[in-house]
Amino acid sequence: MVSILFVADIVGSRGVQTALLALKRLREKGIHFDYCFANGENLKGGRGLDRNPARRLFENGVDALTTGNHVWDRQSDSELLDDPRVLRPANYPDGVRGKGFAVYNKSGLPPVTLINVQGRTFLFPIDCPFRTLDRVLDEPEVQDCPIRIVDVHAEATAEKQALGWYLAGRVTAVIGTHTHVQTADERLLDGGTGYITDVGMTGSHLGVIGAERSVSIERFLHQLPLPMQLAKGAEIFHAVLLSVNETNGQCESIHRISEPIDLP
Repeated sequence: MVSILFVADIVGSRGVQTALLALKRLREKGIHFDYCFANGENLKGGRGLDRNPARRLFENGVDALTTGNHVWDRQSDSELLDDPRVLRPANYPDGVRGKGFAVYNKSGLPPVTLINVQGRTFLFPIDCPFRTLDRVLDEPEVQDCPIRIVDVHAEATAEKQALGWYLAGRVTAVIGTHTHVQTADERLLDGGTGYITDVGMTGSHLGVIGAERSVSIERFLHQLPLPMQLAKGAEIFHAVLLSVNETNGQCESIHRISEPIDLP
């Protein structure tokens, strides 16, 4: 069996601290994982990539980062998309920096394919994630790797669920990201595909999906584009832990993790 941990959207510097401390505590509790992936599109103050937090995550056991629509919000660290450990959604047009999938290998372990796609509902126009996934799954290197994890970065629960059923029996797990609220619908779909609509958020739960609540309320009240401010306090670590049959790539169990973390 192969254990894979997928960490929910890490929001800002305190989210990074939360993730690092939580990973340490999981190991101390004897919770084993062979691979660790995380969504990192919110590392830089809540929007975009940030090289220093990414480096700290890689140094502490995160094997690769997926992203989403906010990866383009801060261009200063966009060169991270050239790092093979950082993915952007595969359904962006040809010529966009970075890549949407990769196969990761560790000594003594079977390889794992990680795929990143973005939904279209309530987001700006982008290539079809369904057809994009068909193309990615036809890639020879992906066909040769039975363990396939898909991060579906999308707004609409219906679109995520539809993609889950569309991929049932074809991938190991479909893990939803982006909305920052952990859903309680983890399950095994037909053909041994693990599924959750949204894995949640790693960051402060005193705000509104990670943002300072007074600013978020003001935005809704007056419809003003106020600058992003991140909430502090009541940090929580969200993730899912997958147990995978390394021979056929089927997910045998998927467990939600919700771990409160006290930060100074």
